[in-house]
Amino acid sequence: MGVICLHDAAFYALVEEVVGRLRKEHNWETEQWISDEQAMQLLNIRSRTTLQKLRDEGRIRFSQPQKKIILYDRSSINAYLEQNAKDTF
Repeated sequence: MGVICLHDAAFYALVEEVVGRLRKEHNWETEQWISDEQAMQLLNIRSRTTLQKLRDEGRIRFSQPQKKIILYDRSSINAYLEQNAKDTF
């Protein structure tokens, strides 16, 4: 068995590259604030009106940094989905 030695900086660079490649291959996103299209995809809805209803009822968190830009909190969407999950028998 061979042993490979790496300096700390090289090791961490290798780990970052592996993690980046895995995120890209598996479409893992870790952004906290996501667009309406991404929110609709996570919620599996097709209507912007339904998304607006969830926002207006306070079921999911959002931020509006500019008048026409609305971003949604990924963790609040996941929490909303967990709240509405049904346990199996």
